[in-house]
Amino acid sequence: MINQRLAPLLEQYDWATERLLARLAGPTYNSGDDSAVEVPVLTDAEYLWEPVDACWSVRRRADGPGPGAIKLIGAGEWGRDGAPESPWPPPLTTIAWRLDHLSETLLGRASHLGGDRTFDRATYEPRPDAPGAIERFRDAAADWRRAILSVDESDYDRPGLSSYPYGSDAEETFPSMVWWQNHEVLHHGAEIALLRDLYAHRAH
Repeated sequence: MINQRLAPLLEQYDWATERLLARLAGPTYNSGDDSAVEVPVLTDAEYLWEPVDACWSVRRRADGPGPGAIKLIGAGEWGRDGAPESPWPPPLTTIAWRLDHLSETLLGRASHLGGDRTFDRATYEPRPDAPGAIERFRDAAADWRRAILSVDESDYDRPGLSSYPYGSDAEETFPSMVWWQNHEVLHHGAEIALLRDLYAHRAH
């Protein structure tokens, strides 16, 4: 039985992840009035689409970071634009950047909360292709869900339950961590949905 404190956060998380997956891969999503809207599967071209100049994205390591970025996060042939400190104003980011960021945080937090605590950005490999990125997000979302269900209620209010090193997790209580990750999926999911709408209506 789901703990009463976790239940509404888990319900919100499930809704957010399922809705984002529907907006990425279809075949339909709920428009809000229970009517089904057809959704084309995300293509590689759309995944990497840069609607304005100086977008941050996922790009070939051989090409170096994009405009305003200092480094490419991750390992392998491709990396995600980044910098030691978040720039202000923040750059516009592609679907690839947003989806990879979500997957990385979900995988990392799952590892450092209920897993083996070995996740490291230095060995994480961003996906350059839309099908691979969608599948990775699906798996990462499931990993995080399993991790939060593994936490005992007696630990909910103990700071430092997670050792995830790329956020404030070490200072946060469990409900705060879950709420923040929900927030990440909700707001990046909405941004991805908007970028999909803009791509579909772009001038050819």
